[in-house]
Amino acid sequence: MTTQPIHPVDEVLPLRQLFTFGLQHVLVMYAGAVAVPLILGSAMGLTSAQVVLLINANLLTSGVATLIQTLGFWKFGARLPLIQGCSFIALAPMIMIGKEFGLSQIFGAVIAAGFLTIVLAPVFSRLLRFFPPVVIGSLITIIGISLMPAAAIWLGGGNPDSPDFGRPANLLLGLATVSVTLVIYAKFSGFIGNLSVLIGLFVGSLIAAACGMTQFSRVSEAAWFELSAPMAFGAPQFSLVPILIMTLAMLVIMAETTGNCLAIGKLVGKPTTQQTLGNAFRADGLSTMLGGLFNSFPYNAFTQNTGLIALSSIKSRFVVASAGAIMVLMGLFPKLGALIAAVPTPVLGGCAVVMFGMTTVAGIQELSRVQFEGTRNAIIVAVSVSVGVLPMSFPALFEHVGPTLKLVLDSGIFLGAITAIVLNVLLNKQQPSTDPVGTSAAELAD
Repeated sequence: MTTQPIHPVDEVLPLRQLFTFGLQHVLVMYAGAVAVPLILGSAMGLTSAQVVLLINANLLTSGVATLIQTLGFWKFGARLPLIQGCSFIALAPMIMIGKEFGLSQIFGAVIAAGFLTIVLAPVFSRLLRFFPPVVIGSLITIIGISLMPAAAIWLGGGNPDSPDFGRPANLLLGLATVSVTLVIYAKFSGFIGNLSVLIGLFVGSLIAAACGMTQFSRVSEAAWFELSAPMAFGAPQFSLVPILIMTLAMLVIMAETTGNCLAIGKLVGKPTTQQTLGNAFRADGLSTMLGGLFNSFPYNAFTQNTGLIALSSIKSRFVVASAGAIMVLMGLFPKLGALIAAVPTPVLGGCAVVMFGMTTVAGIQELSRVQFEGTRNAIIVAVSVSVGVLPMSFPALFEHVGPTLKLVLDSGIFLGAITAIVLNVLLNKQQPSTDPVGTSAAELAD
């Protein structure tokens, strides 16, 4: 009797590897994870104590959301290595709601929109048939390119308005981090090679500490233990207009979740099905509802970590689940979060250059399997990728459209996906499937 081989996604690694690889994921996404509560707190004029409360709540619920998405239960969770964090898509709508209606209305709208996401999950998951390889490849490529501005901002120092932004010391620190990461990746294999990003982050932080470019004072100032009570800002309030605004944001988030699931599915060799997408959407909805109850915000998969999976070749969802457990601990023990926050942003930027580039390569590899000769696929890729990078190429392009429309147009992934889907339907409706293995996304969904 032969036993079925375990898929790499479902492989449970030794505890030491789970922790180290999981920590690598946390370090990569930490700066993005705390950005939403920091920006929202500043826009709403909250006190420093209230902002710290939001950050701790965000880390705790990000960890819980990641555990739901990776481990799953019943019809919740994609059971893929997807790390969850507060979505930037919802940031502008939340600031709009907060200034007009108040903070309690934000949390009420988040809870309601999360519930509606769960309700809409089966409907939205049926759209998978509109994602053949030419659309998937274009979408993954757009994801990789659209991440590069974040890498540039981190590389320059994290705050473009700072007079120190882009100074040579920051750029050299980022270059040193890139160099260490590449040397480890090229010279070592196995366990050490797979930790190239973590080692690059560690060495870069040591260099920064030696040069006086990082401070650990916040570690001593942070509390040892702190539990964010649910509804710390008062009972959530529910009104129609804020709920509709937040639900629109969640529809855009669901489109991005589709792209992230397809990208990760391709990287780990586990094709995304209609059921996988539905489970992922329901997990996003449930996590968002929990976020609203525990002083946090809407959740979706962080694209930053896609490149790390491509670079390390570690495909286990349990590694990302361990990252979720680390974030839960960070939310409960602020000193741990403060220690990880001490990693300088130029160091993160150096690693991001490598990882985000790997995401773009994954998209190019997918497109290399698409048949271009004798088809209209070339124009589909050309236009959809170009449209997808418009928002990051010149963010002020859509400044004069209405706030509701701007919410949609500011998402390059959403724009690129819609463009690729529409062009594929219009131009390839008479074309056979161009998937070289003969299995279309629609067939996978069945």
